[in-house]
Amino acid sequence: MKSKKQSASGKGVFISFEGPECAGKTTQIRMLQEYFTKKNIDTVVTREPGGTVIGEELRKIVKHHVGETAVVDEAEVLLFAASRAQHVRKVIIPALSSGINVICDRYSDSTMAYQGYGRGLDLSFIAMLNRFATAGCMPDLTFVLDLTAEESSERIINREETLFLEDRIESAELSFHKRVRQGFLEIARQEPERVKIISAVQPKEAIHGQIIGLLKNVIG
Repeated sequence: MKSKKQSASGKGVFISFEGPECAGKTTQIRMLQEYFTKKNIDTVVTREPGGTVIGEELRKIVKHHVGETAVVDEAEVLLFAASRAQHVRKVIIPALSSGINVICDRYSDSTMAYQGYGRGLDLSFIAMLNRFATAGCMPDLTFVLDLTAEESSERIINREETLFLEDRIESAELSFHKRVRQGFLEIARQEPERVKIISAVQPKEAIHGQIIGLLKNVIG
């Protein structure tokens, strides 16, 4: 089943979802996937880090090794890039080239926001690393579900699916998450045509409606 409408290049449309922790990305991705299914739009849903067998192993290393076994910041950014390089070449580019749309839960903007603005690593180096890892494959449209660090922290505490699973990124100090949010806002300021900010404190149906409205410029 092919998509009803593709990008101007004739390839599939690449959509990414970004934002602070617990901003509702999973819910909005599921709702968008259901919308596409009803419209007979062929779509692949994937995530970063992850998306491939190797990527999922790297995800465990980066997110769930804590204490003495936790990766250092410099290793973290390289592991994310390694996962992305595999993901892009094995999943994203093949799907787009076949005319299949891709929805990705996090992509290169997260590396810039978390490891660049959040961790304080060199932004120009991360930009270069992202270009290498992505092979120039960037989303046609990116939705940043915006949430303050305080709101994000409150949601993390109450999130059932990770209640007993320690996550080193989620558990970082509040100041880190404030910097991450500012990073996303700065990325959106620099690329307003691609990156769209949507308040994540609205009802999920309202957020979904805004997403569909913005997507109509890209997908019929």
